[in-house]
Amino acid sequence: MKKYLLDTNICIYFIKGQYALDKKILEIGEQNCFISEMTVAELKYGIENSKTPELMRVIVEAFISKFSVIPIYNCLEIYAKEKAKLRKQGLLIDDFDILIGSTSVTNSLIMVTNNVSHLSRIDNIIIEDWTTLIKK
Repeated sequence: MKKYLLDTNICIYFIKGQYALDKKILEIGEQNCFISEMTVAELKYGIENSKTPELMRVIVEAFISKFSVIPIYNCLEIYAKEKAKLRKQGLLIDDFDILIGSTSVTNSLIMVTNNVSHLSRIDNIIIEDWTTLIKK
């Protein structure tokens, strides 16, 4: 069975009930979907930046608990190489995106994102965009 790393934008769309991602993840199996520590950080920032942090904290924490969270330590070498490569090419992307993409590559997970234009710059990454399967 294929295994997937959910990018932060996919997690946000899931939480908002968009793109039938609940059905897609159910079909794939929650046990085959993972999130990065960086995604957890971004989701927690979203909580604190929201108009209703108490409500969002409950919703987001329930979402996070559905998935195994992958630490970033093992992907730091790929991160460093990719960031240096992208800087030299003049195609630098956000550090969190590089870390999340590097986590996908390091752990041989398919990256699920709709940020294809940025994450496809990372060598050896395999990407699927589940937002193109079903519109809102």
